[in-house]
Amino acid sequence: MGFASILWPGEPGETADERPPFFPDLSLDQVVEGILAGRAEYDLTPFFHTPLRDLEAIRYRQEVFRELENPALTGCVQRFAQGMRAVREHLAMSHKLYYKYQKAGYFLDAAELYCQAVRALWGDLVALQPAAAGWRGLQGYLAGYLRSQSFTSLEEEVQGLQQALGSVRYKMLIQGDRVTVLPYEAESNYGAEIEATFARFRQGAVKDYRVKFSDWAEMNHVEAQILDGVAYLYPALFERLLDFPRRYAGYPDRMVAAFDREVQFYLAYLEYLSGLRAARLPFCYPRVGKSKEVAVRGGFDLALAKRLASEGHAVVGNDFFLQGHERILVVSGPNQGGKTTFARMFGQVHYLASLGCAVPGEEARLFLWDQIFTHFEREEAAKDLRGKLEDELLRIREILSKATPDSLIILNEIFSSTALEDAVYLSRRILEAVSALDALSVCVTFLEELASLNEKTVSMVAAVSPQDPAARTFKLERRPADGLAYALAVAEKYGLTYPRLKERLRT
Repeated sequence: MGFASILWPGEPGETADERPPFFPDLSLDQVVEGILAGRAEYDLTPFFHTPLRDLEAIRYRQEVFRELENPALTGCVQRFAQGMRAVREHLAMSHKLYYKYQKAGYFLDAAELYCQAVRALWGDLVALQPAAAGWRGLQGYLAGYLRSQSFTSLEEEVQGLQQALGSVRYKMLIQGDRVTVLPYEAESNYGAEIEATFARFRQGAVKDYRVKFSDWAEMNHVEAQILDGVAYLYPALFERLLDFPRRYAGYPDRMVAAFDREVQFYLAYLEYLSGLRAARLPFCYPRVGKSKEVAVRGGFDLALAKRLASEGHAVVGNDFFLQGHERILVVSGPNQGGKTTFARMFGQVHYLASLGCAVPGEEARLFLWDQIFTHFEREEAAKDLRGKLEDELLRIREILSKATPDSLIILNEIFSSTALEDAVYLSRRILEAVSALDALSVCVTFLEELASLNEKTVSMVAAVSPQDPAARTFKLERRPADGLAYALAVAEKYGLTYPRLKERLRT
C-alpha cells in the first residue's frame, strides 16, 4: 500500500514554525516544552504547532498512537531510533575527520549501521503485524525498499567491503623511530610464544606494564602513515573504500529519514504521559467530530498536573458537557476555586485532540475547531498609552472580527478593572455576540448575571467544602450561579474580619 508519512495519511502537510498566540494563556507552551525536552535534534516543534483540520488525519494518528503504546512496538521503534542516531554520529564524524581513509571508514560504518537498523525495523514490524494504517503502510514501504536496487547494492557493497577490510593482514617492523609496513607472510606469532614461555614464572597478581591506546576518534600522524602503508599494500581495496562515499552519498533514504524524525512526535508525547500515568492520571483518545455537543469526564489541566504529580500532590478532574443548543460555559464562584484551570483544560483538550493525541480525562467527545481565541488578563505596559479597559475592548473586538462559528473562544475574567455596572453591560454585549456567532466558548467571570444570559449559556460553579466554606474542592458543578464568593469565610479563617482585626489592634 502507498505510504508517505507516519504523521499524515497522505502527503505530509505544511507545518507552522510560529507558536500559536493562545499557547501561553492555555499553558500549552509549558506542555510542549516538557514534551520536547531532550529531543532538540529532531526539530519537533513545528509538529506541535500545527493542528490537523481533517478528521481522517486525526484518526490516522490516534491509531498509530494506540499501537505504539504496545511495549513491544515501542521497543523496536526505539532501537531503530538509536541505530539511526549512531548513523548520524558516524556521518558527522566522517565530515569532521581529516585523514581520507579514516573518513571513508566512518562513512562505511555508518552505512552498515543504517542497513542493520532498517532491516531490523522491517523484521520487527513483520513479527508484530500492527494493524494501524500508518504502521502497515510503513511495513509495506520498507518491504519494497529492501528489495530495491538502491538498498540491495548498498548492503552488498557494505558487506563485501567490511569482509575484505576484515581480512587485511600486515606486519610492522619497528627500528628506533622508523616504522616499516610489510606484507604479512604467515610468520609465527612471537607474542604468543613469549607468553607461553614465561607463563610458568607467573606468581599471583603483577603490575600491568601494557600501554593503553587513546580512544580519540582522530588518528595521529603516525597512525595515519601506517594506514597509508597498509593502503599501499592493498591499493585496489582502499581505492574501493575511498570511492564508496561518492557512490552512495544518497543514503539514508528520504522516507526512512523522515520516519526517523516524525515517529519522535509519538515517542515524545507518550514519554511525557508516562510519568502522569504512573501517578494514576487517566488519558483517553477522544471522539472528534463536527458536532458541538462536546463532553469530557475527569478532565484536568495538563501543565498543572505535571507539576502537582512531580510534587506528590493530588490532581482534581472535572466534567463538562454541552448538549442541544448549548454553546457557552459560564464559570463563576469563589476565587482560587479552579475556574481558570478549568478554562485552560477546555482549551488544552481541544488543541491536543486536533494533534491526534490522547487528552487528559477518562472519556471525551470534542469539536474539530478552526481557530482558538483566548482573552486572559494582561498587565498594563508602561509604553502603551491605552488604558486597560480600552486595551481589553480592542483585543475582544479583534477576536470577534476573526472568529467563525467553528472557533473556540475562551474568556477569562474580562473587565475586572472597571465598574460593576459597566462590566455587566460590556460582558453581556460580548457574550450576545458570541452566542449569535454560535461558537463554543468558556467565560470565567465574577458576574453571575451572565450565567443565565440565554438558552445557549450553561452555568458552572466552583464548589467549596460544605464543612469549611473557606476550603476549595477545585470541583466545578453544573448548577445555577449562587453569587457567593465566600469572602467572609476566608476572612474568618485567617482572622481578617472587622471584629477580629479590631480585637487584635486593641491587644
